Amino acid sequence: MKTLLVPVARHTLLDSVLDTAILTARRFGAGIEGFGLRPALAEYVPVDMVGGMTWVRDEETDLVEARDCGGLFTAAMERHGIARESADIGKNGPRWRWRPDAPPGDGFLAQHARLFNATVVGRPGSGEGAPRMTTLEAVLFESGRPLIIAPPLPPASIGETVVIAWNGSTETARAVAFASPFLRAASRIEVLGVDAGMVPGPSAEEMAAALNREGLSAQGRTLAAGRRTVGEIFLTEAEAIGCDLLIKGAYTQSRLRQMIFGGATSHILAHATMPVLMAH
Repeated sequence: MKTLLVPVARHTLLDSVLDTAILTARRFGAGIEGFGLRPALAEYVPVDMVGGMTWVRDEETDLVEARDCGGLFTAAMERHGIARESADIGKNGPRWRWRPDAPPGDGFLAQHARLFNATVVGRPGSGEGAPRMTTLEAVLFESGRPLIIAPPLPPASIGETVVIAWNGSTETARAVAFASPFLRAASRIEVLGVDAGMVPGPSAEEMAAALNREGLSAQGRTLAAGRRTVGEIFLTEAEAIGCDLLIKGAYTQSRLRQMIFGGATSHILAHATMPVLMAH
């Protein structure tokens, strides 16, 4: 986990995103690259259908805001004592750099994210000023790399107590593989399964045994859902043991099905209070 990408935008979780990235960078001696995220013109949407008018963003204003984001990013790095990347800075400690010329749009973000071990974003929300779901999904589905999703409040730690939200799926197996640096540095690893949320595949106990064969120390258990949803169980159990990183494969069920009927991924994206490493 040596390279992290942070798209910076003015949203309500920006402090948490930056703190989550800095905690991760310190844990692994990683480099952080930031850039100002702004919508592409193709992402603008007409909003006044009644009046027959089309709302258009001021691109110059977006450019100014993106530059302002660079100031916020730089101030956070300096406040936390993270060194700016240069020829004089070794590759073993946390460091940062800012990309001032990033093109607009989530499409660029998804493509650029392919160069990094993980991209750090804020947990999406429906309120004004919340991080956008489209940004998260662009990276999730188009980068081929994992996301680290920052919770609403800045975390105090990341990756000391790890819970794997296991359902036997390909998506979760891929997330576990991406999370290997965190697993090797963790003090505690819990592999948690829920009987109602499993797909054909290995059990939580079998996954824990496989991690133990790799030289890790993991515990596995499968719980009965009862009246609770799978997502509720994952979050309740994770919070109960003091989890500071939840690992989750995204959308084993289709996004459309989860929008209609709900699902563990949707619940975690809406309610997680700890950092989440997610991959598809």
